[in-house]
Amino acid sequence: MPKRDNYISWDEYFMGIALLSARRSKDPNTQVGACIVNQNNKIMSVGYNGFPAGCSDDEFPWERTGDDYNTKYLYVCHAELNAILNSAGGDLHGCRIYVALFPCNECAKAIIQCGIKEVVYLSDKYRDTDGTRASKRMFDAAGVKYTCLTPSENSILIEFNPEKV
Repeated sequence: MPKRDNYISWDEYFMGIALLSARRSKDPNTQVGACIVNQNNKIMSVGYNGFPAGCSDDEFPWERTGDDYNTKYLYVCHAELNAILNSAGGDLHGCRIYVALFPCNECAKAIIQCGIKEVVYLSDKYRDTDGTRASKRMFDAAGVKYTCLTPSENSILIEFNPEKV
């Protein structure tokens, strides 16, 4: 019997893990996950957007508008930064990071500083903002490749049904 031929690619697999990680986010508006992978396709770390450890999801604001102090933007750690911090000091030089949303300028700095060499993303919906333009400028200067993933399928179903395993 020949092996099956409808399996997902490495890029789809790691983006799927990033998207699954995003499901851990408590953010009511935007859920983003990240997956960092080394040159041998070994997962080095994952992360999702949320408040820092010790900052209660129930006590800090999730609002998007209002005075800055009372919105989520001053408190939320982005998925990319959490994945970098979750690596516990592991060597990320030469790694790839998979993330659904193109990284902001602050995450771009952390990506560059830790030695990640490629960003694989699904959406660049903020492409015209100064923050995203700055990210691309820094990535270009630092030699960090960025690639938009075009998956072969729009969705993958994950079932938690033991009868289907």
